[in-house]
Amino acid sequence: MTNKGWNESADELNAIVASFDEGEVSVDELFAKLERATTIIEDLEQRLAATAAKVEELTPRLAKVTEDE
Repeated sequence: MTNKGWNESADELNAIVASFDEGEVSVDELFAKLERATTIIEDLEQRLAATAAKVEELTPRLAKVTEDE
C-alpha cells in the first residue's frame, strides 16, 4: 500500500464501494477492484491495531501524569 493518509485511503475505499453500488464495475474490473479494496481494508486494520497498541501503551503514562498533578 502507498503512504496515503487515513482519509485518502478511506475515500478510495468508499469510491470503490460506491462504484459497486452504482453498478459501474464491469466484470473485467471486478477482481482488480475487489483486490484493491481488500488491500486497503487490511492496511486500515493494521493501522487501527497499531494505534490501539500505542493508546494502550500511553494510557498508564497519562494516568501517572494526571495522578501527579
